Amino acid sequence: MDFNIEIIGLIAGAFTTASFVTQVIKTWKAKSADNLSLSMYLVMLTGVILWLIYGIYLESISMILANTVTTILVCAILFFKFRYKK
Repeated sequence: MDFNIEIIGLIAGAFTTASFVTQVIKTWKAKSADNLSLSMYLVMLTGVILWLIYGIYLESISMILANTVTTILVCAILFFKFRYKK
């Protein structure tokens, strides 16, 4: 795979993954996930896992890294969704 394209993938992965970091931090600090959509995060988790499998198949380090970290972050949000359920 072209090294320059992989760099773009790493940068894109860093930005998209960072968006989930902010949500995890906000949810953890607020101790509330009431306003988060369970179905959205379940669908997102499914999509991210499929992207991870695809990235492994392509041997794309940017896809593997971004989707591994995003899977962990989405799982954290789902954990908070159930833990802070009222």
